[in-house]
Amino acid sequence: MRRVDMSFKKWIAVALLTVMIPLSSAADTATDPYKKIENVTVELLDIIATYRDSYPETEVAYFDKLDQLLSAHVDFGFIARNVMGSYGRSASPAQRALFAKTFRDGLVETYGRGLIGYEDQKIVLLEAAPLAKGLRKVTVKQEIRSTDTVYPLEYSMARKKTGEWMVVNVVINGINLGKTFRNQFVQSAQRSGGDIDQVISGWLSDSK
Repeated sequence: MRRVDMSFKKWIAVALLTVMIPLSSAADTATDPYKKIENVTVELLDIIATYRDSYPETEVAYFDKLDQLLSAHVDFGFIARNVMGSYGRSASPAQRALFAKTFRDGLVETYGRGLIGYEDQKIVLLEAAPLAKGLRKVTVKQEIRSTDTVYPLEYSMARKKTGEWMVVNVVINGINLGKTFRNQFVQSAQRSGGDIDQVISGWLSDSK
C-alpha cells in the first residue's frame, strides 16, 4: 500500500466506525449486519479510549486488541484471496495462508494508526432496510460527516453458512478498497516477475 497517504489511511480507519447506540445481544449481532457494524463501533471506541493516552508505548497491546476484534467481524481470508486474484491460483497453500496473515496484519496496523487519532466525526447510518428472508449479501451504507466534508461509505457484507454476517469489502468516497489492494498486488507481482514470496515479504512494510 505504498501509494496510500496518511490522510486516506485515516479515513479507511474511520470507515470502521458507525452511529453510537446501545449494544445489541450477541444473537442479534450475528444475524443482523446493521447491528454488527453498530456493535463493532462501540468496541472499537472502547479500545481507542483505553490505549490513546499510553500510545505509542502500548502499540503492540493495542494492535493485538484490534486484531482480536476485527478478526471476529472481517473476513480477512476471503478479502486476501480476492486481492491475490489470479496469482492466488498459482500460489501454494502455504503462500496463500502467509499472505492472508500478512494482509490482515497490515490492515490492522493501518487501521490502528488511523483510529488512535479519531476526532469524533459524525457518522450516520443510511437506509437500514429490513432484511429479506434468505438474503446472502447486503450493502450497509453510511456517511462520515466532518465540519465541511461528507464521505459516503459502503460496507459489503456476506452471510456465511453459520448465518453470521461478515465484512468482505469497503468502498469509501467511491474508492473500492478491495480493488485498490488487488491492483497493488498485481503491480507488485508484475514488478517482481511473478515472485509471490517477494510480494508477500514487501506487503507489510509497504502498509506502514
